[in-house]
Amino acid sequence: MTNEETALSFEQAMEKLEHIVLQLENGDVPLEKAIELFQEGMKLSQLCSQKLEHVERKIEILLEEEGGMVKKPFNPAADEKGDNH
Repeated sequence: MTNEETALSFEQAMEKLEHIVLQLENGDVPLEKAIELFQEGMKLSQLCSQKLEHVERKIEILLEEEGGMVKKPFNPAADEKGDNH
């Protein structure tokens, strides 16, 4: 991953990733370019994942510092279903 990519904010990385997905979905991209875009998309996906994990850890630390609060792993799928187990 280049310094330029790691300097991107989460929102910038997501925007670039969405643009790449649109290009690939249109299907007008030559094979070699499609492979390059796919590789760049995978790097951006990894970057976004790392940034989310970092934020998750920060939130857990903040909750621990507040004391008395129970550390709960982030699980958006379970929360959407109303599953609080």
